[in-house]
Amino acid sequence: MAIFSHDRHHWAYVWIPIAGAFLWFATILAMLITWLASGRPHYVSMDSDQHIAFISDVGADILKPLFITACSITGVAFILSLIIERYLRHSGRLMPNMRKRERVFSTLAILGSVIGGAGLILLSVFDTKRHPKMHDGFLLMFIVGVALSAIFTIAEFRWISKDFKYVRLLKKSYWMKAIVAGLLILLAIAFGVTEFTRVNVGAVLEWTIAFGFTLYVLTFWYDLRQSKGVHKGELSAERMGNSGRYQMRRAV
Repeated sequence: MAIFSHDRHHWAYVWIPIAGAFLWFATILAMLITWLASGRPHYVSMDSDQHIAFISDVGADILKPLFITACSITGVAFILSLIIERYLRHSGRLMPNMRKRERVFSTLAILGSVIGGAGLILLSVFDTKRHPKMHDGFLLMFIVGVALSAIFTIAEFRWISKDFKYVRLLKKSYWMKAIVAGLLILLAIAFGVTEFTRVNVGAVLEWTIAFGFTLYVLTFWYDLRQSKGVHKGELSAERMGNSGRYQMRRAV
């Protein structure tokens, strides 16, 4: 019974990124369907030559309570996922940070998630119809925060994978994050260029980025579930440094 419970007590926190990603995806999909099903209305916050609504245009209307709720829960889930991942590495239930630089990257990734999560919540509260300039500022805050968090997380994982040979799951996580985050960053740059120059293209890119963000949040589910069946301290830095199974690489 003790082993059975230990194998499954990770489920409480592994559901955090799943819940955040599911609620985010469901909300964005509901907002898109609402706009399409209602005849593609032209909201007050839309430009005169704009034919495709931004997410913020829909979120500033009747669905604002839903939008605020989803942004708040998703933002908190995103932050908690990184904090829990950091705790599991520190407590020896995930591959550890062997050097100071990995711990610095992890801390910076958490800080980036806090900036991005706060931006996500605030952009939903200060909507584009009533506070357009503040909304744009918080949207930029969200994009930059998430991008920085992704870059530092990928850097941390990359250095850990350099420390240990044959860590297949960690390398998969690194590549998943790198591919998803890289595509989202490129799309975000394109969105920044087209938001004011080719507004309808910018709107399409924003919906695409929003749905893509779901995949990035889900990568943390893949990370956290790797602690299943691992006892506290089992993957501590001291034990891993002397482990022949993982064969730590020579420090550089």
